[in-house]
Amino acid sequence: MTQDNSIRPTELRVSKDKRTLSVRFDVGSQFALPAEALRVLSPSAEVQGHSPSQRVTVPGKKNVQIIGVEPVGNYAVMITFDDMHNTGIFTWKYLWELGTEFESRWSGYLAELESKGMTRDRAETPR
Repeated sequence: MTQDNSIRPTELRVSKDKRTLSVRFDVGSQFALPAEALRVLSPSAEVQGHSPSQRVTVPGKKNVQIIGVEPVGNYAVMITFDDMHNTGIFTWKYLWELGTEFESRWSGYLAELESKGMTRDRAETPR
């Protein structure tokens, strides 16, 4: 179903503590995506680079919060985090993929942190 570009959210809701974005899709699925995961897996060029070899691991975002969610056309949202990162455009398809593939993407991120000697707690330059 990840190839289906017709999947649309019916609800986007930021939790009161600003640490979770809940997304409900028109196909009945619902995901609670942690702000930290959204930040470190941002689709922005700052995180993803312009090719797979340029992608960086972003440490120290354990306590990041969502301070804004703005629509981008009818296909995506721009999320602003309290570290002022807001350059990623989260398409409906990407949010769906993050929800359905959360465990594998999150465990991959944690493994990258460990392999680079980085932590979720300590902010340092992404690499």
